[in-house]
Amino acid sequence: MLGHWAQHLAQAVQLYVYHRPLSEARGVLGIPFPWLVTSEWMHYGYALVMLVGLLLLRPGFSGRSRTWWNVSLGIQVWHHFEHLLLAQALTGSFLLGRTAPTSIIQLFFPRVELPLFYNALVFAPMVVAMLLHRRADAAAARCGCAVVDRRVPAGQAE
Repeated sequence: MLGHWAQHLAQAVQLYVYHRPLSEARGVLGIPFPWLVTSEWMHYGYALVMLVGLLLLRPGFSGRSRTWWNVSLGIQVWHHFEHLLLAQALTGSFLLGRTAPTSIIQLFFPRVELPLFYNALVFAPMVVAMLLHRRADAAAARCGCAVVDRRVPAGQAE
């Protein structure tokens, strides 16, 4: 997730701070591997890996942390669907008569800002879930990463 953030934040900096044209704002990976940013396969692959990762980690969450993890998972399911729609690049038949592959949300948000939007939408509930998992839901956690407060309440002897 952090690598994906780096890729798209670097691209945004290249566009809006350094005022590079879109064709030259390739992010972190696009500089050494320019073909990666012109291929939908990299983006689809990331969306798929993220979806699988969220599914695989889901059983480790419970209570409120599971609810927030499910929110992140639901958003990622939609994100994956959006990338699946972009497979239009393979068919040459574009959504709503557009001249390039277009997702549904892309009808409302520009393509460059869209990955940052999706990253934030998936990342925020994921962070909440992890914080809740480590603190509030520690007693019900099924793993050793939760922090359980083992202090003895005031007035009770050990």
